[in-house]
Amino acid sequence: MLQKLIRIVEDAGEMIRCAHHIEEDITEKSSPIDVVTKYDTAVQEHLHRELLKLMPEAGFLGEEGAHEEIATEWTFIVDPIDGTANFVRGFGHSNISVALAHNGVTEYGVVYNPYRSELFAAQRGKGATLNGKPIHVSDTDAAHGLLLCGSTAYDRELTDRHFAIMRRLYDCMGDYRRLGAAALDLCYIAAGRAEVFFECRLRPWDFAAACLIITEAGGQITQMDGAPLDVLHNCSVFASNSACCGLIEEVKPYLA
Repeated sequence: MLQKLIRIVEDAGEMIRCAHHIEEDITEKSSPIDVVTKYDTAVQEHLHRELLKLMPEAGFLGEEGAHEEIATEWTFIVDPIDGTANFVRGFGHSNISVALAHNGVTEYGVVYNPYRSELFAAQRGKGATLNGKPIHVSDTDAAHGLLLCGSTAYDRELTDRHFAIMRRLYDCMGDYRRLGAAALDLCYIAAGRAEVFFECRLRPWDFAAACLIITEAGGQITQMDGAPLDVLHNCSVFASNSACCGLIEEVKPYLA
């Protein structure tokens, strides 16, 4: 199954890599910075068609289109282009994210950045890989570590909380980065490129695949209050290596 998912995602990646005239068809969704292009829609349609060939009985939860309650045992959770704002601006830092969850628990996860030809993948209990080679979180401590985060751009009511938490964690860590694609942020922690990630609210397709990649790479990921993730619904996310996992206690006072 994992290899079949990888092939489907790689094929979809070519649609992103070859995209052109992106600026000609951009639609705003919930806000001026929440946008969708014709490529988001086309990639999701491709993934919907090909993934359901693998498992016709599965549910499908994708970023684009209606978001109905999932009642099936197996569910594909898909972001056709994570980092659409980067995609529109030609940053070359976006990805396709595909998870296959069983009763709300991710069993397979694939995250692919076609611009760098980097494909992160995991199957529960089988470890995590980058382009087929095993990856593991770093053992770097907070003082020497990198913090990655979003910016609650779609949830402005959480902005004050976000920046208060970022400042508190920044004071504990070496530096921070804001890269604009949550699934890749999480995979970078899995690959040892950074040590901590947080976001006050993410959608399931932003983290459903990468959360398994992190845990299979030896990292830890929960909601910001320490509760388990809910890969079928919006929730907060805190991820880290083992050396920095205690920093979640610095976050909790801001959640009241």
